[in-house]
Amino acid sequence: MTQIRIFDTTLRDGEQAPGFSMTPESKLRMARALAALKVDVIEAGFAASSPKDAQSIMEIAAAVEGPIICSLSRATRGDILASASALAPATRKRCHIFIGTSPLHREAKLHMSREQVLEAIRASVAFAREHFEDIEFSAEDAIRTERDYLVEALSVAAAEGATTLNVPDTVGYTTPEEIYELFCHLDRHVARNGDTILSTHCHDDLGMAVANSLAAVRGGARQVECAMNGIGERAGNCALEDVVMALRTRAAVYEATTGVDTTKIIAASRTLAQITNTPPPRNKSIVGANAFAHESGIHQHGVLQNRATYEIIKPEDIGLSTDGIVLGKHSGRHALAAKAKALGHVLEGETLDHVFASFKALADEIGIVDTARLVALLSEAKTHRPRALWKLSKLDIRAPVAANAWPVARVELEHGERGRVTDVASAPGALDGAFAAVSQMIGVDARVDSIDMQYIAADRDEAPADGQGASVLVDMTVEVDGEIFAGRARARDILPCCVSAYIDAVSNAQAVRELRQRNEQKVAAA
Repeated sequence: MTQIRIFDTTLRDGEQAPGFSMTPESKLRMARALAALKVDVIEAGFAASSPKDAQSIMEIAAAVEGPIICSLSRATRGDILASASALAPATRKRCHIFIGTSPLHREAKLHMSREQVLEAIRASVAFAREHFEDIEFSAEDAIRTERDYLVEALSVAAAEGATTLNVPDTVGYTTPEEIYELFCHLDRHVARNGDTILSTHCHDDLGMAVANSLAAVRGGARQVECAMNGIGERAGNCALEDVVMALRTRAAVYEATTGVDTTKIIAASRTLAQITNTPPPRNKSIVGANAFAHESGIHQHGVLQNRATYEIIKPEDIGLSTDGIVLGKHSGRHALAAKAKALGHVLEGETLDHVFASFKALADEIGIVDTARLVALLSEAKTHRPRALWKLSKLDIRAPVAANAWPVARVELEHGERGRVTDVASAPGALDGAFAAVSQMIGVDARVDSIDMQYIAADRDEAPADGQGASVLVDMTVEVDGEIFAGRARARDILPCCVSAYIDAVSNAQAVRELRQRNEQKVAAA
């Protein structure tokens, strides 16, 4: 098996994209997650771009062990010296030098001739060798560079001491067939010693970054540059999780492997989502919320018999613990019975028919039927009495009078058995106070793990008479005693919607807690 190096550029190419900017503290936290993932190289930033970026690179270089720590540099002495200074504390370090080589970049951006660009490559790599043993050279916009000239540029960099030669598809222009053939050509014609490898860096402008990166591996690339969750300039970079799991799952095809600890993928993805406040789309491969979720009855039946019927990757292999079954309006009897059995309820015959009919009606109304609602449904079928669920009745946020005081949240909940219950809490944030009040009433102490909000404005051609007329959908996860529970709500206003989602998540935690207590009592009685 050929070993493929994973060069992660989440903290450089990913971070410089709009909406993904990170503080030095956040970058250090992400770097630690990437080190735990065991990537080969962490491109920590662009030292010459700003003093804060240089500071961040230095902190990562001093604190993170394991991967090579890298800084980007233009083909200038000043940039290289800035990288050398920022990377000084690193045990293993790399200088990544780039310059545009395509006719468009040479003429429109650099205003340099072919010979001048070659001289810049020669001089910058030679100067970097005075400060670094590990040097990577990138021919920016390589895909649109004349092939003979690209071979010459890479050969010059290798002759001066570059140990990695990167061939970036800077604008996401190439195709798998084209990049495969290009790497085959470069592998044959670029003059270099046996230790100097070719690298690929693909952007996703045409949605082919992962496919192109894999094709480059087939063509001879021995390093893939990628980013967690596929973040990066414009449409993003090759997604680390996709290329790593493709190489693992189709190892027989690519005859290649990586040193990545795939069980840390979900942890790294969630760390990035928390830092940037941007979770991957639900349908994102590998790390999206739906990647291992099944609502269709046909799929659920197959998965319940053997997960391999509809899953080519085990969720445990990426650090995810889930049965994958989501109960919704498309779910069938098999999934409902399996979920009920896991909750201690055996559904058969007429009882299953009755509960299934009630379940379908509920799913048509609310969409996803979570644990708390399912427990309520099962309880009602057994006792013939509706099980009461918590529901937000009123939310009142009072602004602090003094500058150093906290806002006060007054929350009123409605419960089928306890009636209306009201509590008040104060916290640094209005939502924090509301969440605290809810926890006090329900009796479950929780910490918000993530919030994903969608604000959908009303159609401009059908503007309502009562204001904005927007719809807010909030998906939330909370941590209770080390476990994660999900909640969801839809409403007109953001704050009540967030509180309702919190109530939903905490109610799920409460339902599971009560179920475990009943099971423990049964075991003790036996």
